[in-house]
Amino acid sequence: MIKESELLAQQAIRRTRVDAGDYFIGIVKAGETIRILDLEGNQAADTLFYSADNPAERYSAMDTIREQGNVYLTAGSKLRSNENNVMLEVVADTCGRHDTLGGACATESNTVRYDLEKRCMHACRDSWMLAVAEHPEYGISKRDITHNINFFMNVPVTAAGGLTFEDGISAPGKYVELRAEMDVIVLLSNCPQLNNPCNGYNPTPIECLIWGSA
Repeated sequence: MIKESELLAQQAIRRTRVDAGDYFIGIVKAGETIRILDLEGNQAADTLFYSADNPAERYSAMDTIREQGNVYLTAGSKLRSNENNVMLEVVADTCGRHDTLGGACATESNTVRYDLEKRCMHACRDSWMLAVAEHPEYGISKRDITHNINFFMNVPVTAAGGLTFEDGISAPGKYVELRAEMDVIVLLSNCPQLNNPCNGYNPTPIECLIWGSA
């Protein structure tokens, strides 16, 4: 569902540009809103969410999909934790659909999907691992890296129940906006993927904007 935001970019309390292959990590407090902005279109933002009070509580694709009865996310979707608590709600979305099933690129998946020579290409899991290594203050380690959301990524489910990676449905200036229902750690990798058409084989920057609670 397409729903535009009433928030003004110039009123954001924090704005961070994230280049392709880089990461964003930070806390969004309960009542605050984060916008993930696709600056040039068809980029993929592989994102994980954790409770800031207890990182063992984290975004759960299974609980989220079960409760909403839909494998895609859009305005109105409530992101649930592995304890079935609502962590965030998608309050605005100008893209219309976001993937919960495709997972994140890794050196291993690059090898399986594409070619042995692709193994050493940079991947989202590398970005996450770098983030947690450089920011131990968040209390997240390798064991906490689980299933993620792929904002802006187009992964249709086939009639046979499989997944396909297709051209993106986003465009320059499209965004998704989430309001935190608890204090959450946001760990985002701006995908460096060069091997599938989701970003037109051309990874580009995104921007993260945060507004204070109303």
